[in-house]
Amino acid sequence: MFAIAKDDIAVDELREKLKDPAAGGYCVFEGWVRNENEGHEVERLEYEVYEPLAISEGEKVLNEALQKYPYRKVYCVHRSGALEIGDCAVWVAVAAAHRDEAFKACRYIIDQIKIRLPIWKKEHYTDGNSGWVNCERCANVLHLPSEQNGKDG
Repeated sequence: MFAIAKDDIAVDELREKLKDPAAGGYCVFEGWVRNENEGHEVERLEYEVYEPLAISEGEKVLNEALQKYPYRKVYCVHRSGALEIGDCAVWVAVAAAHRDEAFKACRYIIDQIKIRLPIWKKEHYTDGNSGWVNCERCANVLHLPSEQNGKDG
């Protein structure tokens, strides 16, 4: 299940939905709004999302992960709108029979949604300026040989 949330992500509620007696591993990634980016002090940020395409592409990513790293259950939620420092901006969780599939599926999902989904981030800085974040580093991952993908973070 992939979703876009306009309000806080219900992490506890989603975590409960992942429980499965056949799952021996659970992996989660929470992306939080931080107060600094590339030397700029960040005050807050906002996400703009083209929701219909983001949801359909997000679902494709989850299905691809299932084919590559079989899992039992998955949830991925990305925020839209205004967020404050410390807010959860994206949440990915995978329950799988084994930890290896859970880790790999979780990593695959977060990496792919950051590259492929029509979600744009605008940072508002403490000096009053703002700017759209260019995720050039993310786009470059598409051009790396497969054994190098994901080794930058």
